[in-house]
Amino acid sequence: MIGDPVRLKTAALLVLLGLLTMLAGIGQLTFWAPAETVTASVPSDTKAAPLTVIDQKLIALHDGPVKIKIQGEGNFIVATGRPDDVEAWVGKTAHNTLTGVSADQKSLEVSSADGEATAPSPAGSDLWVSTEDASGDLDYTWNPPADGEWSLLVAGDGTQPAPSSISMTFPNNATTPWAVPLIVLGIIIILVGAALPFIAKALGNRRRDGDDDEPRDGGETTTLPVQPSTTQPSTTQPSTTQTPEVKSPTGDEGRRRGAGTAGTEGPALRITALAATLAAVMVGGTAIAAQATTTPEATPASSAAATADGGTPVMLESQLQRILEQVASTVDAADAAKDAAKLAPRVDKMELQIRSQNYKIRSTVSAYEPRMPVRATKLQSSVISTKRDWPRTVFALTQGEGNVVPQVLTLVQLSPRENYKLWGSAPLQPGTNFPSFPVPRKGTEPVPASDSTGLAYSGNEALEILSEMLTNPESPNRSKLADGQSSPYIAGALAYQADTVKNGTSANFKFTHTPVTNQTVVLRTADGGAVVVGRLDFAFEGTPKAAGDKLLLEDDSAVFAGGKETTTGMVLNFAESVAVYIPPAGSADPMKLVAATRGLVGASFK
Repeated sequence: MIGDPVRLKTAALLVLLGLLTMLAGIGQLTFWAPAETVTASVPSDTKAAPLTVIDQKLIALHDGPVKIKIQGEGNFIVATGRPDDVEAWVGKTAHNTLTGVSADQKSLEVSSADGEATAPSPAGSDLWVSTEDASGDLDYTWNPPADGEWSLLVAGDGTQPAPSSISMTFPNNATTPWAVPLIVLGIIIILVGAALPFIAKALGNRRRDGDDDEPRDGGETTTLPVQPSTTQPSTTQPSTTQTPEVKSPTGDEGRRRGAGTAGTEGPALRITALAATLAAVMVGGTAIAAQATTTPEATPASSAAATADGGTPVMLESQLQRILEQVASTVDAADAAKDAAKLAPRVDKMELQIRSQNYKIRSTVSAYEPRMPVRATKLQSSVISTKRDWPRTVFALTQGEGNVVPQVLTLVQLSPRENYKLWGSAPLQPGTNFPSFPVPRKGTEPVPASDSTGLAYSGNEALEILSEMLTNPESPNRSKLADGQSSPYIAGALAYQADTVKNGTSANFKFTHTPVTNQTVVLRTADGGAVVVGRLDFAFEGTPKAAGDKLLLEDDSAVFAGGKETTTGMVLNFAESVAVYIPPAGSADPMKLVAATRGLVGASFK
């Protein structure tokens, strides 16, 4: 009867082990479950710097929203930009970069770079997709504004240290992969423990039933022949080895050994030992694993060379809209005040020259026509370059109040810390459609002005052909430009020149249109062609035919020349803003003048 208590004890032990195993699995889903978030902070001994960069690898370290808490003294800004834009804006300024999280998930890893002690304030830079302004402290939840990689720049006014108390809270990516297996294993062990007494009893009864068929007294002695060793060489001599007699246990002794050892203690204890070992290993190991936080590999950063090769537009369309609004507001204020100084923050090159001279004329000649206003209310098309080094160029086709037709605006950013400025504006030619470009989120490939790869003509060649056409109505290249002399702008320019010659019988006249190559920009269209936007300098020279002959200037030209009459000759200077569509290589279509205008910028006597 000694087997029954053993069986019951073994079963109880198995049930207990099963309960513990199942409890371990449940614990991993409840009281042993890892925290939902982890928070890491900048070490308190981090060296102060005017700028702090939160690297894109750190932002993308964990899936899900990242919460950032920043505490500092006074006002500061958090700016969002592409990693290469942030790096370019920081430049040689001393800065700290938050690059990763320590192994214990409590500290942010910081790398420091020495450099210039101050920087301009990053507030208002066109590089940033968005900014967060704060004073004292800021709780900021990071959400990417678009696909791709992003970095954050934290700074005060550029002269004071950036806030150094920064903590980031990430979703915890720790998992509990053993929870369900432990629960299932616990249930199995409990079932085995509960069934063990019945199984063992059944096996014991079966063994006793088998033993009843054997003799109870005496027992037989079985003589087994010894098998010859396979390592012994075979001989012809008879073996002298004695054959031992092996006796099997009989009677009650045999039955007690069979029932007690093989039937209960052997299998039961072996099952119990195996289950106990397995449960102990899994419970102990997974209890530790449940507390561990796994850190995924950081997203590899794009190399500077790969970024510079293109593929990522230099801005989002929302950035362009914001920039256009600021440009339009600046031009409106300057136009209203006829004050060229007000143009400086957002206007440069040809547009600055034309508008400044327009203000000068209008201050004296009230009837002189103002320049077409710049509007951002209706953005009809945006052409955003993928050329990520500087200078950067974008086109915009806009129309609004005061714009009889849409106008092509050319915006250029010369360096990372400068904002985009309006270099030129030209109204769309009547009856002309603006070419189709790739969607803004994909960007447009820039083309060097001297490169004709994939194009019928290079940008420089296109402007040379146009300037020749404007200078000489009988140009041999006139067939290369659509509509030839019937183009509204070309026809108007040629008519003006012809009328001047016809009416100026006492003078000789010379007209030249010359491309300004350092202001030429070419961006590829969706059909593989391109649009070239640039400037032509239009010079109009007049010389008296005979001594005593006079040349009379109009009121607008007299403002620059300092008088209205000359007997020595005069020169009028105009700046022409033009945009020409170039078809792709192999196309039979001619080029097309898309947009054009001119403005008087100077006059002088010889």
